[in-house]
Order: sequence, then C-alpha cells, then structure tokens
Amino acid sequence: MDPQTALIVGAGSGLSASLARLFTKHGLQVALASRNPDRLAKLAEETAAAAFACEATEPEEVAALFDVVVATQGAPDIVVYNASARAHGPVTDLDPVDVARAINVTAYGGFLVAQQAARLMVARGSGTILLTGASASVKGYPNSSAFAMGKFALRGLAQSLARELQPKGVHVAHFVIDGGIRSAARVDPAGSPDSFLDPDAIAETYWHVATQGRSAWTWEVELRPWVERF
Repeated sequence: MDPQTALIVGAGSGLSASLARLFTKHGLQVALASRNPDRLAKLAEETAAAAFACEATEPEEVAALFDVVVATQGAPDIVVYNASARAHGPVTDLDPVDVARAINVTAYGGFLVAQQAARLMVARGSGTILLTGASASVKGYPNSSAFAMGKFALRGLAQSLARELQPKGVHVAHFVIDGGIRSAARVDPAGSPDSFLDPDAIAETYWHVATQGRSAWTWEVELRPWVERF
C-alpha cells in the first residue's frame, strides 16, 4: 500500500500531532478532526493539514466529515481514531450521564468513524483503520470503570473489524498504549529517563503497521516504556 491521504479523528497536541507530522513527512495529505478545530490551527499550519469540526458521537456529523474530506482531499487511505473521554471516580459516585458520555466518545465514536471508513475502503479493496487503545483496553483499574468499559469495547470493535474487513483488503489495527505519553506537562522524572512513551516513537510504530504488506498484517500492538510493569 502506498498511502496518499490520512484522516485523524480526535486530533490534539499529543500523539495526533506526532502522527500528523510523520504522515506529512512521508508525503501524505492530512485531515484533522476535532470538536474544537480552532485548537488545531498551529498544527494545521505546520503540517499543511485541513482542520474540520466534528462531534464523533453524532452519526450525521461523522458522515458529513467524511463527505467533506472526500470532496476536498479524496478518500483517506489511513483513518486514525484517537478520541477518548473519562469519568473517573468510585463506581458508587459516578454520574451515569458522565459515564455514558465517556463510553460514547471512546467506543461508539470509534464505531461511527470506522463504519464510514470501511464503506469507502471496502468499495475499493484497500485502506487502513487504526484505533488507539490504552492500558484500560486490557486492564480495568480501580476508579476507572467507565474508561475501561469504553476501551474494552474499542478493542473488541477492532478485533471484530479485523476479522471482517481484512479478507476484503482493509487493514484494521488496535494499539494498546500501556503507559503515560510524554508531553510538556508530563516529563520524565530525574534519574528515570524514558519513563513515559515518546509520542514520536509511538507514531513511528503506527506508520510501520499502516504500511505493512498484507502477507504479514498486525491486528494489535502493545507499546509501553521499558520500566512499565505488565
């Protein structure tokens, strides 16, 4: 596969920014989607990407996003779902509305985006859908039940889609990001280098998976810093 275009849904300043820069470096035309596209202005300028507003939990907005991306940039060869939401706290105290929102953003939005991507990719027999998971995809932590439910569901979606779509030429992969991602607000502690995942290093793995030959496709990758227990 020689990808030419990419769409990142749930774009922001962390992993999504690293992906956008790497995709651009490899010559791809990039589209970014977020509920607050104004926050993407600097990244869009840096990567010559187009930024669009989209609420990933609304079917009509997701469908409209794909319509405008196809009309302006062509059908995306790579689609990344990088959105998630949390409702943290003891299960006895959680607001059901907040829990529903967290699950909707983390899992249902992933379904809506993957569905639109699959419709385009199956029709042409090629394409790659990449879904971002977390430690919570495989480990339910205390006070994090809502996040675990959403991430477990996203992982199940990825596994099901991989089995359904890969025989049709569409590569689906899920990434378990098992650890904190380094950022300006989250730096490695003194004396413990590389304790957080480097977003640029994560992006390189996404690119490797996205460009694998179909004789040896990966459906899931776990990434963690060398000090993370598992």
